[in-house]
Amino acid sequence: MRFAAAGGIACCLMGCGGGYVGYKHAPYSIRGQRYYPIEPRHAVGYRETGIASWYDERRWFGIVRGETALGERFKPSAMAGAHKTLPLPCVVKVWNLENGKTATIRLNDRGPFVGDRILDVTPKVAKRLGFKEKGLAQVGIEVISVGDGRYRIR
Repeated sequence: MRFAAAGGIACCLMGCGGGYVGYKHAPYSIRGQRYYPIEPRHAVGYRETGIASWYDERRWFGIVRGETALGERFKPSAMAGAHKTLPLPCVVKVWNLENGKTATIRLNDRGPFVGDRILDVTPKVAKRLGFKEKGLAQVGIEVISVGDGRYRIR
């Protein structure tokens, strides 16, 4: 029983993020769906349009999560977001196609896993892009760089 509990704790800790060097781009599964992130060297310049939403990971179904896929503390006031298949971390320019507002954000999380949405952003980003009250917006994104520090690719 002790061994099973220790194994469960280890799996939980590993699943919470961290444990990556340079970039996080390994395939992963959520709710039975397999995702294959883009290789870091192929991501710079990548463009996509679609629906964005905003999220606040501090509370998720009553559970305090508080960490991103990279193991960083979730901060609703950060200029950050989540994408299903871009390597993490990466910096993207986002523009609201409905009102022309733009923001540059750092992707450090996975998602959104709802419908056909392409991007989840923090409340601060949603406010800056002008769709926090509405909840959703048609956006365009372009990858500016991948990685941090010595691993940065531009």
